[in-house]
Amino acid sequence: MFPFLPPIFHAVHNEEAPQASRAASAPLATVKHAVAAPETELRRWRRTFDAHAAVEVNGEKFLDERSFVNAIAPASSVSKIQRSQYGILFKVADSGKRGVVSWEDFVVFETSLKRPDADYWIAFSWFDVDGSGTITFDEFKNVFAASLGSDSIPFNFDCDWIKLYLGKKDGKKAGTHVLGYNEFTQLMKGLQGERLRQAFAYLDKDQDGFILPEQFKRIILELAGHKLSDAVIERLPTLCTITPGGRISYSEVIAFHNVIREMDMVERVIREATRKSKDGRIDLNDFLDHSAASTRYGLFSPMEAQIIFHFAGRGNARQRLSLLDFAQLLDPGWQAPTEVASVEKVSSAKAFGTQLLQSLYNFGLGGIAGAFGATVVYPIDLGAMQNQRTTVVGQLMYKNSLDCVQKVFRNEGALGFYRGLVPQLLGVAPEKAIKLTVNDLVRGRATDPETGRITLPWEILAGGTAGGCQVIFTNPLEIVKIRLQIQGIAAKVEGAAPRGAIHIVRQLGLIGLYKGAGACLLRDIPFSAIYFPAYAHLKRDVFREGYNGKKLGFWETLGAAGIAGMPAAYLATPADVVKTRLQVEARKGETHYKGLVDAFVKIYKEEGFRAFFKGGPARVLRSSPQFAFTLVAYEKLHTYPWAEAPRSLEKPLSSSEELSRVRARNALKILLDVHSDIGRGRGGQ
Repeated sequence: MFPFLPPIFHAVHNEEAPQASRAASAPLATVKHAVAAPETELRRWRRTFDAHAAVEVNGEKFLDERSFVNAIAPASSVSKIQRSQYGILFKVADSGKRGVVSWEDFVVFETSLKRPDADYWIAFSWFDVDGSGTITFDEFKNVFAASLGSDSIPFNFDCDWIKLYLGKKDGKKAGTHVLGYNEFTQLMKGLQGERLRQAFAYLDKDQDGFILPEQFKRIILELAGHKLSDAVIERLPTLCTITPGGRISYSEVIAFHNVIREMDMVERVIREATRKSKDGRIDLNDFLDHSAASTRYGLFSPMEAQIIFHFAGRGNARQRLSLLDFAQLLDPGWQAPTEVASVEKVSSAKAFGTQLLQSLYNFGLGGIAGAFGATVVYPIDLGAMQNQRTTVVGQLMYKNSLDCVQKVFRNEGALGFYRGLVPQLLGVAPEKAIKLTVNDLVRGRATDPETGRITLPWEILAGGTAGGCQVIFTNPLEIVKIRLQIQGIAAKVEGAAPRGAIHIVRQLGLIGLYKGAGACLLRDIPFSAIYFPAYAHLKRDVFREGYNGKKLGFWETLGAAGIAGMPAAYLATPADVVKTRLQVEARKGETHYKGLVDAFVKIYKEEGFRAFFKGGPARVLRSSPQFAFTLVAYEKLHTYPWAEAPRSLEKPLSSSEELSRVRARNALKILLDVHSDIGRGRGGQ
């Protein structure tokens, strides 16, 4: 099909090929389907190839090693793999050994990266120098030895471990035992363990079972230096402090290596355990308990767990640690956060300016988000249903919410549903800015900066404080709005001429604008105290925001905000009914209320307990979607362009990068286990 395919590919179709070669080639059969890749994928590969091809011969484009690396290496990586090390993959892709990669070679290479075992396949291709589909003892030894620098810890190829895989080199059947693909993968999986054993034995000159801290560091740098952050590498010698004596035993070396080998599982256990922890922190016992509960068999020994906490806790393995504390162990690209001293150098004037800018920014966002939410649900917020009374002067003005809507539409038309909207929008900016900003401010002060956790009492206090502060703007706003809404219907029923908002403000005066403020506080404080904690927990516990880096989409955020508003709105309805009765100017024959307590008593005596929940469903229909749309808008807009990104533990994979580039990075991991410096100029094929 393609003359450029490596010999191992042709072995798939060669019926006379040795059985071992066919067996080795079978798992690689997907390579022959290179041209069967989806058209969209082929087009993307073509764009990448053409954009980076640096060599042109007779009108045909090719990639040299540098341009090939630019084409397949991730733009950024949380690992410590250097871009030069991607040159290893170039040697694999250059199947014809011509020093360039053609378009056909590139398609085959990209197709091979789609294999689930691409990392082992790349390593097999690296060691299979002659492309026979099998690896002999000499091939393995020569490629392995060339990958080690002159100052590397030597490896004994005549050891019993090698003989178990490749047989005795000097036996009667010398060289007859070759490794097929599947056998090779098992050899590579156990190679680091054998290298570790040999390295320890080589450095343990007196054979007392101990090595010096610097010798331990040398071993780990060769075997797994690319998997550890610089901070952990610098503290490797401190492993000797776990047990007395100032030296490091083979058990400790093996335990540390097991931690590195199972780093993905270490991270999974830590993420799960800290997520389920009440304070977002775990200790050594929590880690072992969660590990035992998460795996069928105990995966980590007490010594391994102690090593994890030793390095994450900077020598103190008995403290409770957050996920960020483990970052320096889990993330190879981890760097120390900005020193506190440098932060303190910021002038007070600059800090004040930043705070002022942030406050103005919040007010703007609160106004936009609040206006959006209020406009969406304003027709529901007629308020008249809560002022519905059993009077002695006439019949009920309307029977239910549907009857109310019909009469408003019949008497005032569609514009009647938006009567009082203008003062609502004028007042909603400072109201929402204060409410949202105060909640964020109190939550921010009470939140653990490392775990991102806040206790429930602080959540309730933050919400309640926000609700209380908003009454400064809410009460005048709502008393004007309600009187405007009531006037609209009263004008049709009683023939009274409606008055504007300015007239109502003048009539009430400053003190009158805060009539019913006690009931407003009684409504808004519980509402916000219920709403904000419920919203935060719905996002985290139900929609699992932040779990494995998950970010909620529009509908999930809207759902969480809407659901949280339902119990908050309905449970605050009694206070809202009383507030409405106090703020509406009673007409002739209607009951007058002297104050908050008097209103509660008279409503209960005259209309019964059910009267406190009049308009409750309508309030839920209004408040729930209003706050849902308001919060969604606020969170989508609520970013500070000048703010620094918070500290976080990066995920091993980046969803922003093309999957093929991520696979290219992962394909190197087996070869880097041979030596961390492979491909950096110290050795190669």
